[in-house]
Amino acid sequence: MLTGEIRSQIDAIWNAFWSGGISNPLEVMEQITYLLFLRRLDDLHTLEENKSTRLNKPMERRIFPEGRDAKGRDYNDLRWSRFKHFAPAEMFTVVGEHVFPFLRTMGGDGSTYAHHMKDARFTIPTPALLAKVVDMLDHIPMEDRDTKGDLYEYMLSKIAAAGQNGQFRTPRHIIRLMVELTAPTAKDVICDPASGTCGFLVAAGEYLREKHPEILRDAEAREHFHHGMFHGYDFDNTMLRIGSMNLALHGVDNPDIRYKDSLAQDHAGDEEKYSLILANPPFAGSLDYENTAKDLLDIVKTKKTELLFLALFLRLLKPGGRAAVIVPDGVLFGSSKAHKELRRLLVEEQKLDAVVSLPSGVFKPYAGVSTAILLFTKTNSGGTGHVWFYDMQADGWSLDDKRQPLLPEDKLGFATLHILSAEEHAKNNLPDVLVRWGLRDTSERQRARTEQSFCVPKADIAANGYDLSINRYKEVVHEAVEHLPPKEILAKLARLEDEIQAGMKALEGMLG
Repeated sequence: MLTGEIRSQIDAIWNAFWSGGISNPLEVMEQITYLLFLRRLDDLHTLEENKSTRLNKPMERRIFPEGRDAKGRDYNDLRWSRFKHFAPAEMFTVVGEHVFPFLRTMGGDGSTYAHHMKDARFTIPTPALLAKVVDMLDHIPMEDRDTKGDLYEYMLSKIAAAGQNGQFRTPRHIIRLMVELTAPTAKDVICDPASGTCGFLVAAGEYLREKHPEILRDAEAREHFHHGMFHGYDFDNTMLRIGSMNLALHGVDNPDIRYKDSLAQDHAGDEEKYSLILANPPFAGSLDYENTAKDLLDIVKTKKTELLFLALFLRLLKPGGRAAVIVPDGVLFGSSKAHKELRRLLVEEQKLDAVVSLPSGVFKPYAGVSTAILLFTKTNSGGTGHVWFYDMQADGWSLDDKRQPLLPEDKLGFATLHILSAEEHAKNNLPDVLVRWGLRDTSERQRARTEQSFCVPKADIAANGYDLSINRYKEVVHEAVEHLPPKEILAKLARLEDEIQAGMKALEGMLG
């Protein structure tokens, strides 16, 4: 849990970057990420040193070599624990002229993150700012996994607050909802093909630590957790660095986070590899056929990115694998041949489990577009019986540009400590979504289509051209309103008119 003091320190550093000439929040995040990585490298080196001393043996693995670099600087000066004590000017020289060239050429700690360091750039503009940032980061207790994870998440929220480059974060409570709905297990192989800051993968990892703590006690399961479970693609090198660091700080040692243009590159080697896909990909218009992966066009011939991403999810999932993905509403009712064909594929050839309609302000202030969560299982042999629909009206936060919390903190999210009253439910539907999802094969089948959730048989969906919009199936009850007969209304109007005329005459009399 972050204290108010740490938050204030981070805010101060962020403001210092801003006034120091770096106004791009992604660049700020990237520079801080480099420094966190340097501190991590030093910690690993210290660990090896202590082990060597304890066993009275030479060090098995050195992060920082012995001797001096090409410019004659002792490699030990490149360590965090050393340069943090230097005067600002000297620290600036060491980090800019020695540490970063070293980072670009080193093998690092063998992690995914080290792999993304090859084009690291040092852009902190002044010695004073560097010294301030190093001092702040040095005071944060990085041995505590929760603190450093929360710290990084807090900094990432600042990228979201800036909302630049079209890269914004999916609200964490929506991510957590999708993770809860899919309930990852210790054996899952999880992928986000548009991973960004790796928020979905981090949330899945946290869920597993909380619900399946045994995963870290069993050697085989632990190995899978750290080296085989988490996979993410992105085509932005900055996001790859930030995303892999986010996972590292949340205690995942070596996730597979790599450069890949998910819609443009073929997926040989990745097809049918994953058992769970969690994603909110960017839906940015259309692509040319020439720039689109041929194996996706084999599934559905379209230029629309939202449909291509759905085809991609089907391609990547192994049979039996499941997905929770966010799609714009157009996917649910679009009338093009490709729209209909993809929906038919989901309903007839795979198993469509649910459509959770999200409130239209959930991505404000960046986008007001209506969206929904699709939940499906890849079977290649159908299996859709009833599709569960939920009409989410509130997520606990105001749906305007400010996105202010509507309830106390302990009643937001899943509100595990409280049962929400009807009034509170009207402000936060998340706990109800989760409870009703668990009953989708039993009591939910009995609900009327006038309620907030209900089930629709596959035959109805097929008869409606595979339209998946909840409004197609929801029944609205109109309340009967009794009006007075027209003659009575006219008589009332005439009486009112007389009163007005009488009032005006009285007023004229008063004026003489």
